[in-house]
Amino acid sequence: MPSILTVDDNPDVRAAVSRLAAELGFEVAEARDGIEGLETLTECRFDLVILDVMMPNMDGPDMLAKMRAGGDNTPVIMLTAESHRPTIARAMKGGITDYVIKPFDPEELCRKVISVIQRSTCGDVVASSVPGGAAAAGLWEKRAPSRRKRLVDLMVIDDMENVNKRLRGMLPKQVSMNGLTSVQSALSRASEDAYRVILVDTDIPDIDSVVLAQQVRQLQPKAAIVALAMRTSDAEQERNLKEVGFEAVLYKPFTQGEVDEFFIRYFENQEFLTRDGNLLTLAPFVGKVERLEGHFDRLALLFPALLKEVASASHGEVIVDLGSIPTQGDLIPRLLASVAAQATELDMSILAVGPGEIRKVLASFEETKIIKCFGTIQEARAARA
Repeated sequence: MPSILTVDDNPDVRAAVSRLAAELGFEVAEARDGIEGLETLTECRFDLVILDVMMPNMDGPDMLAKMRAGGDNTPVIMLTAESHRPTIARAMKGGITDYVIKPFDPEELCRKVISVIQRSTCGDVVASSVPGGAAAAGLWEKRAPSRRKRLVDLMVIDDMENVNKRLRGMLPKQVSMNGLTSVQSALSRASEDAYRVILVDTDIPDIDSVVLAQQVRQLQPKAAIVALAMRTSDAEQERNLKEVGFEAVLYKPFTQGEVDEFFIRYFENQEFLTRDGNLLTLAPFVGKVERLEGHFDRLALLFPALLKEVASASHGEVIVDLGSIPTQGDLIPRLLASVAAQATELDMSILAVGPGEIRKVLASFEETKIIKCFGTIQEARAARA
């Protein structure tokens, strides 16, 4: 049976933690300070320690340090007030598994207790280790119903709210994003939802960004963890950040070009250009006009691979549905002229589909006036037949 040691000088807190753990079917022992906690650990083995920060005689960080120095690697969840964030930063370096802000939410504490014990006991706790097996699992499910994780493209962890707002304004609207200024909120979100990319600021006061990134990676093993760093003259900055575990670096202050590169690298799987047989369809453009040229640059990068797929499927023609993409300047003619040249190299001809305004633009440029453009996909297919 999994067992928990709660160490807190407040009897009400100890009672609340013990009650929650008992409801989940775990054995519970109590200690009033760090000295008593260490003594209890020498007498019994525990699967988890829930440790308060501020206590008389010996506080939580000192008890944690003595545990680790003595080779005791029992997982620790630390309870703290928001005002003790510097202490939490030091405790993260010292090896706590997680922390909860007081006054704590019982649901949050239960969720974190289950998560830690499942990891330390190979995930069998709720299903088999707790007396009553399925009954205990049912109790947990009633307390914290499981749900399918929501997929979010991007999480940004930065204590400056204007950084989140600035980046949000520079990314396309179709990229979903959570901008969080609190580390606690970020870890909570990371335990609830699934993310493609997580940006971690490297200069959050009183927080070790490397340890924070490690905690986030435990919760989001499939996400790309990218450093969010101030631009400096240090030529080794990016290499140093990669050496401590970050996949890449996005620099502040942001530039539109670098944000666009970041976007292309991590969110190219967004369907800007799709293929159905020999039909290539451009998604509607969403964003500010000044981003339009960058949007066409992305499309130009996507076309070659899809054209090769069409040719490999033995199609003699490719139909490009331009949809309602804006017609500013010569962006459409330049793109379509390049696509037509690539199609010719693959022994394919090209047909375009678009509204009257696009047809007029194509007809006004020497490079594209010979490309046949139709009002509907059905008309293009009929002309091919």
